[in-house]
Amino acid sequence: MTAAPLPRERWAGEGSAVRIDGTALAARTLDDLKLRIDRLHDHGFRPGLGTIMVGQNPGSVSYVAGKHKDSAQIGLDSVRIDLPETASAADIRAAILQMNDDPRVTAFIVQLPLPQGIDPIPMLELMNPAKDADGLHPTNLGELVLAVPGGAGTIDAPLPCTPRGIVAMLEAYDVPIRGQHVTIIGQGLTVGRPLGLLLTRLEATATLTHSLTEDVAAECRRADIIVAAAGVAGLVQPDWVKPGAAVIDVGISRIVDEATGKAKLRGDVDPAVASVAGFLSPTPGGVGPMTRAMLMKNVVEAAERHLR
Repeated sequence: MTAAPLPRERWAGEGSAVRIDGTALAARTLDDLKLRIDRLHDHGFRPGLGTIMVGQNPGSVSYVAGKHKDSAQIGLDSVRIDLPETASAADIRAAILQMNDDPRVTAFIVQLPLPQGIDPIPMLELMNPAKDADGLHPTNLGELVLAVPGGAGTIDAPLPCTPRGIVAMLEAYDVPIRGQHVTIIGQGLTVGRPLGLLLTRLEATATLTHSLTEDVAAECRRADIIVAAAGVAGLVQPDWVKPGAAVIDVGISRIVDEATGKAKLRGDVDPAVASVAGFLSPTPGGVGPMTRAMLMKNVVEAAERHLR
């Protein structure tokens, strides 16, 4: 069955950037995963996604709910452990060990951020690497570090979801990666650092900028691809962007309108960038749906590895 073509709408008419539609691409990805899950069911294997969430961070609540909705849509079983904000490090460790031992759980996540004072790194290290749905266990990140640039061979380990989703978006819209210069704004664990590793493996030149980078705008102006993951609303301006460059907006901020009191989601990229860029992903509707889709893909691939 041939996949339906992705929409190639422009932001504001002729001459503006092509909108990279993460929602449409995620829907297409989930359709493919459902077929693969049906085949797993035919072999008597029911893959399951586990989630551990501590507290009631609004973003985490929404994100975890979306993950379980996606799971139900494609036939993945779900196992949840929700802990209160007051949960101790020992409580979280016990939940991780429970997920490691639960035969219903093919792969699982520890939803970040954890409450203040809880170091996430020891928690991630405690996970069974084979059950790491987020691709953030040190063992799995090590596979990415050791991978040969140029894509030689395969990485038989889960890849970090957001970086994997970003690469899938670029590839789906035929944006060249090999040999291109990519500027990444932000060096966080979930996006910046692993994305740099993944892009380097694909033979791009990746520049990772952060709060101490002397001139982030100058680094962006020479980039063929910009990935903004700083969490600063409207940070990337049109004069930061080389004409025709692809711009992926990962950041998301809740901005409260003082007049109405209502919160609105804003990305790291000023919408006016659409007048300069060749490709631009929206916020929301861009990277978010693809991150969830890649999480589902990691679970399905873990199930397929288990059967092999």
